[in-house]
Amino acid sequence: MTVPKPLIPIAGKPIVHRLVEDIAKVCDEAIGQIGFIIGRNFGAAVEETLLEIATSVGGEGKIFYQEEALGTAHAILCAQELMDDNVIVAFADTLFKADFTLDASQDGIIWVQQVDDPSAFGVIKVEGEVITDFVEKPEQFVSDLAIIGIYYFKNGAFLRSELQYLIDNNIKDKGEYQLTNALENMKNKGSNFIPGQVSEWLDCGNKNATVYTNKRYLEFIKDEELVDSTAVIKNSVIIPPVYIGANATVENTILGPHVSLGDDSH
Repeated sequence: MTVPKPLIPIAGKPIVHRLVEDIAKVCDEAIGQIGFIIGRNFGAAVEETLLEIATSVGGEGKIFYQEEALGTAHAILCAQELMDDNVIVAFADTLFKADFTLDASQDGIIWVQQVDDPSAFGVIKVEGEVITDFVEKPEQFVSDLAIIGIYYFKNGAFLRSELQYLIDNNIKDKGEYQLTNALENMKNKGSNFIPGQVSEWLDCGNKNATVYTNKRYLEFIKDEELVDSTAVIKNSVIIPPVYIGANATVENTILGPHVSLGDDSH
């Protein structure tokens, strides 16, 4: 059995569910529509889960399909019907913790974090408080401020037109249509993008990073009720923080810390 990466659970909730909740927390306005861009083979059960996630934060969920993996710019454009007013774009393999409220008056905000090896990321260059350059996976050092995959745009229609321009003119970088090229064009046409700094960036890009993210999330939410009322615990010691899902059974076990058990686990 395989699970799409955004649906891998972190402390009992899929990565994408945690991400949507975290974005909702920094938004000062009510969330309208939430578009999920997926492969057509994800299946009806996955689509239903995504729509329920949107409803849980007061939004209306919509499903869009990327028929072929042609890059970030191409993927985002699949949801172009939602790009009229202000819009947040987020890649669903990244989580973050932040203690700010989104400033919707800005032209655009690109969330970044300092990293040791920027060659695997899109990065930004900054002068003062304004972003001056976007570079996709630099082979030589230009900056250590990596784009974490969460963006705010005040003018969604402008973003849509610049993404479409890349497709129409077959402008690719490293073989794909890249969002960073559209950002560069928008900047050159007068958009002021500023960097947004998160207090912690939690990558879910590989196995080890995802295990660490689960640990950190359990620490963030340790004051919540993490053991479901239907779980059965017999002759066991629970060392928090531990998440135990519905109808799970724990017997003769020392469990924790930083462990998550899914529903119906035994």
